[in-house]
Amino acid sequence: MRISRGERLFVGFNYAALTLLGLLCIAPFINIFAQSLSGHYAIVSGQVGMLPVDPTLQAYDKVFQDKTFLMSMGISIMRTGVGVALSVLLTVLMAYPLSKPYIKGRSVIMFLLVFSMLFGSGMIPNYLLNKSLGLLDTFWVMVIPTLIAGFHVIIVRSFFQNVPGELEESARIDGCGNLGILFRIVFPLSMPVIATIALFKAVVHWNAFFDAVLYINNQDLMPLQVYLRNLIMMNASMINTGDIRMDEELIANESLKAAALFTSMIPILIVYPFLQKYFVKGMLIGSVKG
Repeated sequence: MRISRGERLFVGFNYAALTLLGLLCIAPFINIFAQSLSGHYAIVSGQVGMLPVDPTLQAYDKVFQDKTFLMSMGISIMRTGVGVALSVLLTVLMAYPLSKPYIKGRSVIMFLLVFSMLFGSGMIPNYLLNKSLGLLDTFWVMVIPTLIAGFHVIIVRSFFQNVPGELEESARIDGCGNLGILFRIVFPLSMPVIATIALFKAVVHWNAFFDAVLYINNQDLMPLQVYLRNLIMMNASMINTGDIRMDEELIANESLKAAALFTSMIPILIVYPFLQKYFVKGMLIGSVKG
């Protein structure tokens, strides 16, 4: 089939427009990376654009010597790992029975899920609830309140409804129970939607900071995003490198901020490529059937 000249021009325009938009989206990240590698005088004189000027790794050296930064990074990694694992497990356990038409009362539960998506309790009731449960100033206050999301349960439930019933019947004939069918048959077939939900939760946990600001006073439990927030608000003066003092004549505050910001993006950038191939498929299949 021959493509007309107008169609070729249209396709070329689309590629050019999408390339331009992609470059505009990635430009801030390139600029941050360039600032993190640039020298003090190049930054304060405004010479840094998309490429480093007077390249140096001193900013990264200072950031990685900051014990508070490393502790916050560890808290965020642990929060993301534990939060994603528990959220995926509970979402699957809730979505699987809701996908079965013979389960009584599932319409009521679905109504409650949709209701929770439309109406929230508010900041003060959430604070009082977490306080009454004894979760304030603990690691679990950042994990437990966000374990179940109604939107995610609906997506996974829709995906489970598309799994052929013959597979479950065969497994049941072979002696599998409900949990065996779920984790041996359904779960492996549902990796696209599972990876999609895991990516959603990972991004939410990694970027979250407001719940930690509200519910946590212990500085040892502050996640990385709170550290970055404080770093920017305090103009990089909070960086503590132990016995090594910051030399303001050699390292610009903007370089330290940029190094901390860029380093905070690395873990999620490493995880994303492994889950991205499942992302589109999981969203499409999980939303076909309600």
